[in-house]
Amino acid sequence: MVEVRYLFDPLCGWCYGAAPMLDRLRAEPGIDLTLMPTGLFAGDGARAMDPGFAAYAWANDQRIAALTGLPFTEAYRVQVLDGATRFDSGPATLALTAVRMTEPLREIDALKALQRARYVDGVDTSDVEAVGAVLAAEGLREAADLLTGQSAALAEAGRARIAAASAEMRRFGLRGVPALLAGNGDRWRPIRSDALFGDTGLLIRTLEAAASA
Repeated sequence: MVEVRYLFDPLCGWCYGAAPMLDRLRAEPGIDLTLMPTGLFAGDGARAMDPGFAAYAWANDQRIAALTGLPFTEAYRVQVLDGATRFDSGPATLALTAVRMTEPLREIDALKALQRARYVDGVDTSDVEAVGAVLAAEGLREAADLLTGQSAALAEAGRARIAAASAEMRRFGLRGVPALLAGNGDRWRPIRSDALFGDTGLLIRTLEAAASA
């Protein structure tokens, strides 16, 4: 069994682009995949959604679309980039933590639903009520209630997850997301993030080699 840690932020366009590979990795019987949200765009990393940043994000999104074939729709451009006031992954990060606390096997499904809601349906996933509605629509009602109820236990669990992911980023000198770590027990190695956009078989062999080194 190869343990893989996936470091990401739910508002990261490149992390959305890596979603197909994430699906392939979790389908592999020899891969034990753990999500580690870094909080890169939450807290101090959040910012206002102004026209300059919206234009930068849209240009970056077009590069991701060209590489991956994934959609970034007009609804996303108009309703999120031009229509939202904040770029803040805090609500979505807490939502994923709520899912981990209630139905942990569905955390990747929840991440995909949040990404689809944002980039395809044009839902502002910086808004906690909107994020709760996405969870509820996915049948994750307990997680949605935990999120919108502003649970102190959820807030603490969210802080702990971000702290753990941030510690891994510092440990391996990682500066951005998405990022992968592969290992077994106490031995871990970073994997080049561009592997998430290449050949699945090659990535799996790379992960296996890193875990056995």
